[in-house]
Amino acid sequence: MKHKILPPSVTGPPEFERTFRAHQNSVEMYSVFLLVMWISGIFLNEVLAALGGVLYIVGREMYFIGYIRESKKRLPGFYLVLCALLFLTVMSTIGIIHSFLDKYLNITLLS
Repeated sequence: MKHKILPPSVTGPPEFERTFRAHQNSVEMYSVFLLVMWISGIFLNEVLAALGGVLYIVGREMYFIGYIRESKKRLPGFYLVLCALLFLTVMSTIGIIHSFLDKYLNITLLS
């Protein structure tokens, strides 16, 4: 509405296109974020998964604001999001391996 661009158009002034692209990037990554956050919370630790989720949300906000201003300013937020996703993915992997070992092989690594 701000730029007077009606759907289904996705082209317009550079600020609109950066905003649109930042929104699309956020939507595309949302399912990955939810998946690794839920798995890490279920299989390993809910508190650490929530902290990783907060880190992801802060990074995504930094990414979005930076991308709207100038495409090169999105990088700090992008790296923070990447770190949060990596942290949650490692937690998920450890949790799934621990659960598998405990349930099927009766090996308990974590108390």
